[in-house]
Amino acid sequence: MNTIKKLFPYIKPYMIFVILSPLFMMLEVTMDLAQPRFTQKIIDIGIANRDTAYVLHTSAKMLGAALLGVIGGVGCTIFSTLAAICIGTETRNKLFSHIQTLSAADCDKLERGSLITRLTNDIDQLQEAIIMLLRMLVRSPLLVIGSLFMAVVTSPKLAVMFILLLPFIIFMLWLINKRGLPLFSLVQKRIDKINSVIEENLSGIRVIKAFVRSGYEEDRFAVSNDNLYRSNVAVIMLMITIFPIMFLAINTAIVCALWFGGNLVVVHKSMEVGGVLAFITYLTQTAGSMTMMGMIISRLSRAGVSADRIIEVMDTQPSITESAAPADPKDVRGEITFDNVTAAYSGAPILENISFTVKPGEKLVVMGETGSGKSTLVNLIPRLYDTAAGNLLIDGVNVRDISFDFLRKHIAIVMQKTMLFSGTVRENIRYGNPEADDNDIDEALKAAQAYDFVTNLSEGADTVLGQNGVNLSGGQRQRLTIARALAAKPAILIFDDCTSALDMTTERKLLAALENMNCTKVIVAQRLTTAKDADRVLVLDKGGIAGLGTYEELAKSCEVFRRIAESQNKGETLNG
Repeated sequence: MNTIKKLFPYIKPYMIFVILSPLFMMLEVTMDLAQPRFTQKIIDIGIANRDTAYVLHTSAKMLGAALLGVIGGVGCTIFSTLAAICIGTETRNKLFSHIQTLSAADCDKLERGSLITRLTNDIDQLQEAIIMLLRMLVRSPLLVIGSLFMAVVTSPKLAVMFILLLPFIIFMLWLINKRGLPLFSLVQKRIDKINSVIEENLSGIRVIKAFVRSGYEEDRFAVSNDNLYRSNVAVIMLMITIFPIMFLAINTAIVCALWFGGNLVVVHKSMEVGGVLAFITYLTQTAGSMTMMGMIISRLSRAGVSADRIIEVMDTQPSITESAAPADPKDVRGEITFDNVTAAYSGAPILENISFTVKPGEKLVVMGETGSGKSTLVNLIPRLYDTAAGNLLIDGVNVRDISFDFLRKHIAIVMQKTMLFSGTVRENIRYGNPEADDNDIDEALKAAQAYDFVTNLSEGADTVLGQNGVNLSGGQRQRLTIARALAAKPAILIFDDCTSALDMTTERKLLAALENMNCTKVIVAQRLTTAKDADRVLVLDKGGIAGLGTYEELAKSCEVFRRIAESQNKGETLNG
């Protein structure tokens, strides 16, 4: 009930479909309940009295009722399908939009594979449940109640069959729900797992082939697939155990009805043949409807699990939120101040007591060994992650007091991992600045040292890229992501070790082009050559500041910086 209450906002706009569907189903059920009575009258009155006119007249009524039943069934199908599709579409849109509000840490906790399952498989389960709920869950109870009433009217003596049959079938329905719910939950979790394995494999296909690990990945997939298979088999075994027992009980009741009904017709002369046939039809309708309810309950149990998983995401509150009353700076100059900042992930501190200021237009290079917190530091600036303590200020305003749109509109970040979107080169460059014209795009491509290779593509800037730029080299992808950031014309430009695939000559030209840009630059780098032209260099070590100054000052005073310099002077590459 709580789940339905939480999903009601997505159902409410389509209540007209939700209401019309069961109304049409009520029409179909009413006509279905009338059919056995017509049959009874045709046999017991028309055929018994050899009254052809009565038979034809009643048959015409029976045909008319059948046509009305068809109209009811078709109407119910149309409106239940419309309701399911609309509600599913609305829920999927709302779920996707909510995911966009979550922080990177929130998405890490929920896991990408699981989020994909919830946006696809779980929504599909919900849609199927809505169709079944509006059609069969309306039809089955109405048929049970209506058939029971009509059976008692037809023969109170034979109605004892219903009294004996109903408790048994109700128990079976309870058993399906009790045993099925944990199994359905396990199935969805194992679908999550298999989606995660698939997503990792498709994303890392080159790594898998490079390390000749296809066999290992096939085995890993087989384990996940086998677990899913076992869960599905457990569900099927439950169904194929319970439903045959229910069918056996139903058939036994029908045989008993024929036996005792035949006795009432032949021996006691207290019932007509048509009445027996009508009673058996009502008994079959009741039993069939209750069996259908068992199948519905099993599907609804599975849909209930899916609905709970959807609600779990919707109930997840973003760990990073906007200020209720943003105080966006009027004039963004690009000054960045870290005031005793601490950052943590899953409770473990990554950065502690970080304090420094980057002046507007200054170029700060961040260096440090692996795990020193370089990426965490730059990700704090656009609030992709949040500080655990201390204050981070942009032009004297705490980033927590600045709206997301304003903050991120004036900050462009190029990540370590390149990410391009399906579409043309031009569309990718405009991603951060939809207003960029052709001149802006050309300037960004030239500064990123990407202009020459883009103009040599088959369609130039209108060349369509594959998923994540699969038809480009690593260096070309990096340069396009850099061009995308430059086209945004930010006040603060952040490079998170994003030039690793560039040769030193290309990197030198790129850095030279950045000197002409009027913005604050924060560059996470591995190479010492990048640090030489920086206004200042920030050296991190084990989550703290090991040194801050010019290249020359750090070469004299910072042991960590000298260690980095010595390793590179020996021809080694700094990992970071």
